[in-house]
Amino acid sequence: MKKLSMLTIAAVLSILFLNAQEPTRWRGEGSMGIYPAENLMSRWPASGPEIIRSVDGLGEGFSSPVFANGKIYVTGMISGQGVLFVIDKSGNKTKQYEYGKEWETNYPGCRSTVTICGNLAYLYSGLGKLACLDLDSGRINWKVDLISDLEGTNITWGVTESIVVDGDKLYCSPGGKTNNVVALNRFTGKKIWSCPGLGEQSAYNTPLLIDLPTRKLLVVMMASHILGIDASTGEMLWNYGQPNRWSVHANTPVYSDGAVFCFSGYGQGGVKLKLSNDGSSVTKEWFSTDSDSRIGGIVLIDGYLYGSGDNNREWMCIDWKTGKTQYKSSEVGKGVVIASGNKLIGYSERGELFFAEANPEEFKLISKTKVGLGTAQHWAHPVINDGVLYLRHGNTLIAYKISY
Repeated sequence: MKKLSMLTIAAVLSILFLNAQEPTRWRGEGSMGIYPAENLMSRWPASGPEIIRSVDGLGEGFSSPVFANGKIYVTGMISGQGVLFVIDKSGNKTKQYEYGKEWETNYPGCRSTVTICGNLAYLYSGLGKLACLDLDSGRINWKVDLISDLEGTNITWGVTESIVVDGDKLYCSPGGKTNNVVALNRFTGKKIWSCPGLGEQSAYNTPLLIDLPTRKLLVVMMASHILGIDASTGEMLWNYGQPNRWSVHANTPVYSDGAVFCFSGYGQGGVKLKLSNDGSSVTKEWFSTDSDSRIGGIVLIDGYLYGSGDNNREWMCIDWKTGKTQYKSSEVGKGVVIASGNKLIGYSERGELFFAEANPEEFKLISKTKVGLGTAQHWAHPVINDGVLYLRHGNTLIAYKISY
């Protein structure tokens, strides 16, 4: 009986440890941009949702906040240095850590969203330097320069992808001829595998990790091709051409029901690729030139894709099965989209924050307001946590009440 109790305690401790080590994900679970929120308001007040609190002094940047260990983590650039801010739920900055130089040229500021896994933070600068920070001690455990150490190549507007962590591995795409996409040991920074891909440059997007029945598949968009890579071995299983004018493919693909949707701006559009059962090959199901979002993401709700375009500046709904465009609307400016339940939350490049129904028949705007706080471009992807909407606008993080 005593032995059984000890085994039970060990099992519970093991589960608690694993839960504590669950990494944060860019755009939430599955990178889908869909967040749980109970008791969501049916509409916002006429003046917009109440600002619960705001946090200033975050420096320059376009990264999103993440939530772990009961804290908020967000990066910003101050005097050329990348800084990770740790903020409590009351909006107090409790700690801050410098992790090295950040991107100071065109559109200066932090780009990549930090990934937190337990007491470790993974910080990827616009200059291509990756650091693992111990949140308990504040020390940098290891650093890797993916440009000089792994023969990567930086890109016009700086590295933008956020680190994907799974188990003891982290994944990223330095680009270049040799270490095009890599898996590193997240505790040491040592290379586990390297995939030469097609030798292209990286393309600003965070890869998508798909857990298939027979393997884990990493899907990443490089300068002119989409790559499907075995996440265990680094073997490139397939590639599919997806070029656009500036080799910018900043959106993470969307996966559902055995297929991936990969989409790019500057008029390129998006393609739905059906995966074989083991993920070793793909077949094109359809292509849409309408869905050409540059950096705003897309959400899949009840069989329909919702988002805005780039050259196609409207908001639109596309049938997941057929690729048919259900409607287009220019009622608000193009921008970023996330969702909760069957509601869309959009953040336009004009600073409009809006609430709409995920309705395949029409663009049904419920509420709209203007983001008045913060600085620089309106590009950061919002996040919902515990029923609160968090929006980073340059120097400021704003928390909005969107649920009862």
